[in-house]
Amino acid sequence: MQTPVNIQLIGREVGIVWGDGRETYHPFEDLRAASPSASNQGERDILGNRYGGDGPKRFPGVEVVGWEQVGNYAIRFDFSDGHRTGLYSYDYLRQIAQA
Repeated sequence: MQTPVNIQLIGREVGIVWGDGRETYHPFEDLRAASPSASNQGERDILGNRYGGDGPKRFPGVEVVGWEQVGNYAIRFDFSDGHRTGLYSYDYLRQIAQA
């Protein structure tokens, strides 16, 4: 697993430089829409029924106002709309940068 060595806000994007030298850029609105939080994506019970995740899918004008590294595996972003519950694993951040 690659780990970030530098994280910066660049304009309206989060720029990340990874240990292997790769750089990824995540527009604020796309990052918010891709939040892996249960409130954003929903949760599934043992029968496969999904609960939640039926809120907005677009977040025009949202900004990243801060972040915190969680352990050695994820980043939690603070958004201007108050959202701050999704943990973005390093692998997930690299995956959504390729989408």
